[in-house]
Amino acid sequence: MRRIMVVLLLLAGPAHGQDWAPLTGPEIEALLTDATVSYGTARQRFFPSGRTLYNAGRDSWGYWSVRGDQYCSNWPPADRWDCYDMTASGEAVRFIDANGGITEGTRSR
Repeated sequence: MRRIMVVLLLLAGPAHGQDWAPLTGPEIEALLTDATVSYGTARQRFFPSGRTLYNAGRDSWGYWSVRGDQYCSNWPPADRWDCYDMTASGEAVRFIDANGGITEGTRSR
């Protein structure tokens, strides 16, 4: 369940009228490094060191990386990495899991 918490707070309803562009690995890294993504009341900070801090009322530390053209995360004590395709439209970002589930957030620096 903790791995889902990483960036998975499904927002009510998709963004309408936006063009979503798929992101490459280098684009994902540039977009997330040293940035914060807000998901409603939760936030996630992506540090250049590969650490990530998720907070939805309490801090949860994990790791993030880019593998190929996907964002990947690991939340100890689990040793498994979960990977997601990403798309962006302006400052809005989407994380898309292997089953097509979408988590949407807004990026800021």
